[in-house]
Amino acid sequence: MRKVFRRLKSLDEVKEILNSIKLDLGFEDVHIERAHGRLLAENVYAKVDVPPFDRADMDGFAVKAEDTFKAREDEPVKLRIVGCVRAGEVPRFEVESGCAVEITTGAMIPRGANAVVMVEYTSVEDGYVYIYKPVAPMENISSAGSDVMAGELVVRKGKVLTAREIGLIASVGVKTVRVFRRPRVAVISTGDEVVEVGRDLEPGKIYDVNLYSISSKVLECGCDVVQLGIVGDKYDEIRDVVERALDLCDIVITSGGTSSGLGDVIYRVFEEFGDVLVHGIAVKPGKPTVIAKAKNKILFGLPGYPVSALMIFEILVAPFLRRLSGCVSSRNVVKAVVQVRTHSDFGRREFRPVAIVDTERFVAYPFTSYSGSTSTLAKADGFIEIPENVAFIDEGEVVDVYLFGDYKPSEIVIIGSHCLGVDLIVELGGFDAKVINVGSMGGLLAVKRGEADIAGTHLLDESGVYNIPFIQRLNLKDVVLVKGYLREQGLIVKRGNPKGIFGFEDLLRNDVTFINRNRGSGTRVLIDMELEKVAENIGMNFDDVRRIVKGYDVEAKTHTAVAVAVSMGKADVGVGIRTVAERYNLDFIPIRPEEFDFVMRKERLGKDSVRRFLKILTSEEFRDALRGLKGIEVTDRTGEIVEF
Repeated sequence: MRKVFRRLKSLDEVKEILNSIKLDLGFEDVHIERAHGRLLAENVYAKVDVPPFDRADMDGFAVKAEDTFKAREDEPVKLRIVGCVRAGEVPRFEVESGCAVEITTGAMIPRGANAVVMVEYTSVEDGYVYIYKPVAPMENISSAGSDVMAGELVVRKGKVLTAREIGLIASVGVKTVRVFRRPRVAVISTGDEVVEVGRDLEPGKIYDVNLYSISSKVLECGCDVVQLGIVGDKYDEIRDVVERALDLCDIVITSGGTSSGLGDVIYRVFEEFGDVLVHGIAVKPGKPTVIAKAKNKILFGLPGYPVSALMIFEILVAPFLRRLSGCVSSRNVVKAVVQVRTHSDFGRREFRPVAIVDTERFVAYPFTSYSGSTSTLAKADGFIEIPENVAFIDEGEVVDVYLFGDYKPSEIVIIGSHCLGVDLIVELGGFDAKVINVGSMGGLLAVKRGEADIAGTHLLDESGVYNIPFIQRLNLKDVVLVKGYLREQGLIVKRGNPKGIFGFEDLLRNDVTFINRNRGSGTRVLIDMELEKVAENIGMNFDDVRRIVKGYDVEAKTHTAVAVAVSMGKADVGVGIRTVAERYNLDFIPIRPEEFDFVMRKERLGKDSVRRFLKILTSEEFRDALRGLKGIEVTDRTGEIVEF
């Protein structure tokens, strides 16, 4: 009996049907050496800090930076060499003023040192090192946890694992990962006229092209292939092999036998096992395509002509399989505007990782610190190439970005200061989020330019007011501030507080060593404000007070680096958030709560992903989840919108 096509569906209708289909493939645990190309089934969290200690970025000499400030090529500074630290060793001595320690790349920074002078700018003679170029505090040093903090979310569920992600996972001590099982795809060729390649070709017969071409395309999509060979046009034979395929695999692909001719029976076989979703598409070639669902599995009946079969595979089947397997296609190149002036090492060709944001045009954010930073590559979308004779790429220049994979615009873009609370909201919302951590001020500027949906910010003004004064100074128009949550800031000391440190006035004691935060950070602003109060109370000026504080010029770039310095005895006290103090089993002396808020353009408030973000921010689910992060809590004002 001849059967005509059901109503032809448009290509968009068919794509909508396929996009709505979810298959439960299950998951498996695999060693990271076998995880390349796999789709991650659960989040991966860091077991350790990366780096786990303050370390030298290059060979040279560990020094007190202030000892080098007067160094010149024609008038070097002379320091006494008191030791040597190699990678893997724990230094047992302290660097005093006027002294230096020879150090190798990756070695632990000894107590008292706050910078490394490159060996190229030194010479050694009779136990002394001569330094010909000054260094700034923390120059050529990677702080503990500056790349990744212990407990930090490093790779999200749903990420396809490439060399970048696997390297990052290895660096944080994770050996096995849970991944979604690869889709198993059965490939079947049908037709009485089709014969296996290699056999003698009889009159009226053709070699089987589709079995091999389709199988190759399936492999390209990151799936496992089960070839079930060739079956004739008889209904019972096709039904039996399809039934076997459904028992073995998640997806069945046949070719041939899909039109409404007397010998075409695929749609009838599919109907016997489940629901036919599509029989006929308004496209050329590929009109007689059949798609069905049976036993939580999907069946594709492709046309028999090889060109038609491959065209429909590329248009419909390949995107579906890639979504299930997480497979990405070959690298693409896009034009993008560089948003931050980017300096290069003149004389060397440089490949700089970038994150890109798609607004009315592609905008590229180059990573400024990436040598040895595994997490940078995991967050990057691609890279730009800077020629040898170019010293910098200026803001606003258009460059080629070589993508690491297919670029997919994220449903929400968050640029600004990083916080574990932001990660938690993204996790609870299941967002496909682009999160770029450039600091609070960078986030406000990104909102101003329209590149960010949301900016996380915790800038403290001299007036004691958070965030609002900075919005006003930048003259941000048509924006709102959404009140976020509080992060508890305080003094971090060893368990039991052996030095009896209870306030900033204790930092002036001779027996107390302090670890500071980097200039430009919100915590550094808080520290200086508190020391200014101390100076006022004792009748001294601020500059004199900071010179008294032992370790004021030793800067840590992260809260974790502060905690590590205290736990290792390199400092007696620092300032950070309660979360890291708890993580390192240290005592915490509260100073004040820090307001972490969100800034966004008014027109973005109607965006679906932004509405979901704000809904989660004020939800009980978020409030309950924060109980696992000591030192972060919502308030009665959380979610309140402040207009300007």
